[in-house]
Amino acid sequence: MLAIRLQRLGRKEMPVYRLAVQEAKRHPSSGRVVAYVGTFNPHTKATTINQEKISFYLKNGAQPTSRVVRILTNEKLELPNWVKQPRTDKKFETRKPEKLRKNQPKEEAPINTPEQAESEKAT
Repeated sequence: MLAIRLQRLGRKEMPVYRLAVQEAKRHPSSGRVVAYVGTFNPHTKATTINQEKISFYLKNGAQPTSRVVRILTNEKLELPNWVKQPRTDKKFETRKPEKLRKNQPKEEAPINTPEQAESEKAT
């Protein structure tokens, strides 16, 4: 089975990705690449895709990853019905909100009387 994945290129902290068609069972870095079908720059959000090649591999059963599905839907490419759509209803909740500092009871600052202030200055 084939997969359409992102393959990282670029230097440290400046990634650029290629959309690569590879065997799904192999590791992304060691699997043989069947074809390169586009590029994606996450900094500028610029994408260049070969729609003919992508539609060819999708018709032949290549399964895109969730990130690639998002890129293809942003490029207004029609995907087959069997392609798994990424979840958009995720709700991020803090696991133990009572442990957050902002939810702790406020400690009152000690009130300094004029007598205490004079004794602190003297020392």
